[in-house]
Amino acid sequence: MENSAVVCKNIKMTYGKGPLSVEALRGVILEVKKGELLMLMGPSGSGKTTLISVIAGILTQTEGECLVSNLDLNHMPDKEKTHYRGKHIGFVFQAFNLIPMLTCAENVSVPLLINGVDRKTALEKAKKMLSDVGIGEKVDVLPTELSGGQQQRVAIARAMIHDPDLIVCDEPTSFLDHETGMKVMEILRPIAKERGKTLIIVSHDVRITKFADRIVNLEDGRIVGTKENHKLR
Repeated sequence: MENSAVVCKNIKMTYGKGPLSVEALRGVILEVKKGELLMLMGPSGSGKTTLISVIAGILTQTEGECLVSNLDLNHMPDKEKTHYRGKHIGFVFQAFNLIPMLTCAENVSVPLLINGVDRKTALEKAKKMLSDVGIGEKVDVLPTELSGGQQQRVAIARAMIHDPDLIVCDEPTSFLDHETGMKVMEILRPIAKERGKTLIIVSHDVRITKFADRIVNLEDGRIVGTKENHKLR
């Protein structure tokens, strides 16, 4: 467990109660190692987004235990959990979730500002991070003026700016064409690996599986298969 970034023990998640309840997760057992790039794949409704939301502390499971860096995140007091997530977890949302009235640099600086970093320092670090993801010339541009691929790079920069241990991505290439999706993964994997980060990526996109260390398949709320990618070792 020492080398584990995430340990899920018999995670169950039920939405609703009674005859209308839906079992989204049905006893998921999963371990993700530190520094690993794990890809979660499976059909729509298989429980992928629910699982990463539990791992990231956005949702609390109905049953089971989820440990992140050996901490039971989902049973912390809300204030403590929010503080931990703000320092140690980065989330890349499927729809980017950028704030349209803020510039790219301002969007990326938000996690630092939340963590108490002064505005000037936060913006300087944000500009450096935007340069690292290949769009340093867009620091003062609004998200609405960017392409989908550029917006996704801003979202990745924002997820990594506070140097989190764990980065969770929900369909990071779903709105992108093949070439742009490849470029986004070519940026995301090396930056994360060089900094020793753990990545969990939810995707339907079989074209990006080559970037994963391990691929885990979910179906109907259960893990039905795991595949190691030996080409990356």
